[in-house]
Amino acid sequence: MKFKVIIFFWISLFLISCSMVKYTEQAKLTLQSSEKNKKELKKAAKYFHKNKQSDKLDALLFLYENMPSHSFVKVGLFDENETEVNWNFSEFKDYEEAKNAMDALEEEFGELYWKKKEKKIDHQTISSEFLIDNIDLAFKAWENKPWSKEYDFTIFKEYILPYRGSNEPIESWRSWRGYFLDHYKNIPSKMFDQTDIIEAAKLINNDLKTWFKFNSKYYLHPTDQGLFEMLMNKEGRCEDITNLTIYALRANGIGATSDFTPHWANAGNNHAWNVIIMPDGKAVPFMGAESSPGKYKLSNKAAKVYRKVFSEQKDNLAFKLTGTEKAPAWLSGKCYKDVTKEYTKVNDVNITLDCEIPDSTNYLYLCVFNSGEWKAIHWAKLNNKTAVFTNMGVDIAYLPMFYVEEKLFPAGNPFILMKSGDQKVLNGNGQYEEVVLRSVTKKHIDRSKQNERNVFLEEGKKYEIFYWEDGWESFETQTATKEPLRFKELPARRLYWLVKENSDEEERIFTYDNNKQIWW
Repeated sequence: MKFKVIIFFWISLFLISCSMVKYTEQAKLTLQSSEKNKKELKKAAKYFHKNKQSDKLDALLFLYENMPSHSFVKVGLFDENETEVNWNFSEFKDYEEAKNAMDALEEEFGELYWKKKEKKIDHQTISSEFLIDNIDLAFKAWENKPWSKEYDFTIFKEYILPYRGSNEPIESWRSWRGYFLDHYKNIPSKMFDQTDIIEAAKLINNDLKTWFKFNSKYYLHPTDQGLFEMLMNKEGRCEDITNLTIYALRANGIGATSDFTPHWANAGNNHAWNVIIMPDGKAVPFMGAESSPGKYKLSNKAAKVYRKVFSEQKDNLAFKLTGTEKAPAWLSGKCYKDVTKEYTKVNDVNITLDCEIPDSTNYLYLCVFNSGEWKAIHWAKLNNKTAVFTNMGVDIAYLPMFYVEEKLFPAGNPFILMKSGDQKVLNGNGQYEEVVLRSVTKKHIDRSKQNERNVFLEEGKKYEIFYWEDGWESFETQTATKEPLRFKELPARRLYWLVKENSDEEERIFTYDNNKQIWW
């Protein structure tokens, strides 16, 4: 009898072990930090395990391993007294109207700022039903769409399987996979080779073009939109467009994501656009709802281009920071990778400092000038007083900077990274010169049909010229006439910035060579 009990015990233990999900170590860590949502995560895993769908369970574990790095942050508009201010974004038709309304609110309530109200981390909030539905539909498209069959499991997991495009809200009202899989179920089979991924993407994108548009007012929208908002508004900013396109393509078994530059190198603002990931891993860029795949070029210079991925990239700065050292906001992201050399000629940049390094500072940042500020675009580990920045876009002005107490400080002189890879340092030569200035940006000249010798300044307005010397030094202010502005005895071989009084500081920096403004 005792022997039978022992046999029964071991058989029971064997059956239990067979019924248990085998989690990876990283997935176990996700479960441990999932708080009250652990039951939901385990429920999804048990569902696929019970149904003997090992491939879908592997896909789920991939999501679990990387899920803690993804979230949605709900924000509100607050005044200086920490009182939330009502802001009905949908009331405004364009950027100017929304900006004027924001300015009016600040006149009434003082300086306003966006503040986090709630952070919904995916693994602590996502439901098992959402995960199961997402995986089932992702596999359905991958296995049944004729153009999807060449994708291997690795590319499928990274560029078809993920349930979000960026930091948008996760909506449970209806799966975007189900919506777009149904919406494009009748893509005509006789119009193209059914194995042609690009042609399938073009058909989907051509439809998006008919109903979703870019509107710059969404620069003032505090978060990326979810699908429900986008279907209602039928317009958004670049990030919204790329997310919408990602939904439509992934839902139909096409590998897709978004590439982005956090800060243009020769203009203000930033940009994001779509890429189709081919079965061989190569990317085909385009702008969702605007341009077709294979016919897209960047409108400005990019010092860096990064690709959004779902998986954590262990070489990113976020995994290297120690102690209390912090990084500029977007550089602390864990799920992006550098793809700059896919878009432009690049060179490594070697920096040797001749200044003291602040205490507890282990990293140096290379910055571009964007909307009136130097903004970090890449990082490098300091080795004594040297740092190497990899794959930097050329023909661009850079400034090395430290990041201390959440502020950037100059660590050296600005320089131009020439196409040859040489650095043209702009630290002056002890001489002075007269400069003759006609514009505050090259775009004013390029957009004009007139001769570039004409003046592109606003008559009667005051303009202030700055030169760089450990910071912007004001040299002189003049009032514009019909003639060019002339500044005499300006320190030579520097970086300059001509700013109109009360402007939005979108004026571009420049050097001055052979009696011409050279724009950066």
